Amino acid sequence: MTFRLSKRSHERLIGVNKDLVQVVNLAIGKSKVDFGVSEGLRSVERQKELVEQGASQTMKSMHITGRAVDLVAYIGPKVCWELNVYDDVAEAMREAARELQVPVRWGAAWNIDDITKWEGTMEEAMNHYIDTRRKEGRRPFIDAPHFEI
Repeated sequence: MTFRLSKRSHERLIGVNKDLVQVVNLAIGKSKVDFGVSEGLRSVERQKELVEQGASQTMKSMHITGRAVDLVAYIGPKVCWELNVYDDVAEAMREAARELQVPVRWGAAWNIDDITKWEGTMEEAMNHYIDTRRKEGRRPFIDAPHFEI
């Protein structure tokens, strides 16, 4: 089954970097999992709210500059937050980014600057990030819906 972005998702891509928009638009057609855009360009005020809530860790978010999107996965009509589902979304994003030659960073594998260059699965990329953080004595911050350029 081929998925398509909704009108609302397209509206949420307004102001987002054109290369990232192209990756998202191509990825939805390659994905095994339906997804939509939950956030694209974000105001400083919105970012401040998210940092205060603990949903973001920085005021230097790429969302503020339009260089990031958050994608939400759907299983049927319901939003799904299971990490393995986001591995599938990340696989589609990586495939699309490779095809378009756009470097993309994934919020579940922060230590990999460009997932198009990662040779393993996206699940392995996330596990690599978690292992790296733990070896450093630091807690991993998994933001699986987040993609940035």
